[in-house]
Amino acid sequence: MNSTVALYALILLVSVFVSAVSQVMLKVSANREHASTVREYANPLVIGAYAMFVLSTLMTVYAYKEVPLSLGPVLESTSYLYVTAFGALIFKEKVTPRKLVALALIVGGICVFALLG
Repeated sequence: MNSTVALYALILLVSVFVSAVSQVMLKVSANREHASTVREYANPLVIGAYAMFVLSTLMTVYAYKEVPLSLGPVLESTSYLYVTAFGALIFKEKVTPRKLVALALIVGGICVFALLG
């Protein structure tokens, strides 16, 4: 992988991370009580999360200028790692052995792709 592709791959990874953070923001907002239906959807947390989704989409489109289409889904699969980590750390969700096996398979697939391309 040349340095240009590596830079754009990093942009794609950051985009996936930003998307995962925005999902967490939406879940935090959904877990709160709101005074009205309008405030449930029009509050700073939700608006910020959707703004981050837009940013993530733009970053992804930009990254695909150089990232091969075969590499994109591999990098985007890292979102499962982020979401599981956020769930455990922020929402105190239980990480079961089954989830750990699934994450290991994802990481293994990423490694296989990286090594064998």
